[in-house]
Amino acid sequence: MKNYTITVNGNVYDVTVEETAGGSAPAAAPKAAPKAAPKAAPAAAASQGAGSVRIEAGAAGKVFKIESSVGATVKAGDTVVIIEAMKMEIPVVAPKDGTVASIDCAVGDACAAGQLLATLK
Repeated sequence: MKNYTITVNGNVYDVTVEETAGGSAPAAAPKAAPKAAPKAAPAAAASQGAGSVRIEAGAAGKVFKIESSVGATVKAGDTVVIIEAMKMEIPVVAPKDGTVASIDCAVGDACAAGQLLATLK
């Protein structure tokens, strides 16, 4: 077993990780392991979007609402997508003025921090 200290969004967690042979679970696990974080859909992860300016999730969560559409003109600071994390709605805003080139997510999708949600041109 190895002990690690991990900091996530300013919160410090002490975790213990058990290594197993061949990547299989031990025969008699003393307690249930926590569930893994949801993985991004392979298509969304591989997508590079249509525009050159990336709009990425600032935190892991779930896409709650899409405020803009492809072809819409946005100004820096305009909300493009809203994600929900820990019962909070977090706006994801355009980093600069432009036109929405692609929306790379759908309402209800799980997203990881840094995941591409939309692009601008």
